[in-house]
This record gives sequence, structure tokens and C-alpha cells, in this order.
Amino acid sequence: MAGRTREGNGTLKCSFCGKSQNDVRKLIAGPTVYICDECIELCNDIIAEEWEEEKSREIRSLPKPAEIKTVLDQYVIGQERAKKILAVAVHNHYKRIESGSEAGDVELQKSNIL
Repeated sequence: MAGRTREGNGTLKCSFCGKSQNDVRKLIAGPTVYICDECIELCNDIIAEEWEEEKSREIRSLPKPAEIKTVLDQYVIGQERAKKILAVAVHNHYKRIESGSEAGDVELQKSNIL
């Protein structure tokens, strides 16, 4: 790949697709190779696609509010209503994190939990 990056007339060309610097908008130089903006865009698309596939494979099951409350039952005595409210809030927080929602999209209610 790093072999011929210059044409006979001194024009640089992309080491990946072989297009000359006159055929592309931008040609970026590396230590021994050149890459054009079109190849960079193609690489970005490939990486983004693989990342999305990997992300969809890694979807894990969220703990249900009842499961979260069961864990809280091991550490907190009484306070059943507070544990239920907290378990639902934690579950919704996990869902919001996994879906990638912005924090500004959520309207929070203030309460005196402590």
C-alpha cells in the first residue's frame, strides 16, 4: 500500500483508492501514505456501522423495579413506600441512560427523600 503514492508527474495519490490529489477535495499525508477525504468518510461509515451492531448486541436486561426493591429490602428496614419510589426512579434512570436521552429532556420533581 505504501509503495506508489506519487504519479510520474509528481502528483500525489491516495494510498487506499488510488485517486490523484486532483480528483479529491482533500488528501491527508501520513508518514509514508496518503488518504483522501472519500476514504476517510468510508472508514467512518464502516466504524459507525460496526459500533451500532456491537452496541445492539450488548443490550443487557435492566433490573425491574421489583428486583431493585428486593435488593433495597436487604439493606433498609421498613420505608416500603420510599423503597418502591426509589426502585422505580432507579429503573427509569437506567432506561434513560441506555436510550441515550439527554438530561435536559427530563423534568425532575424535587422532594425531601432524606
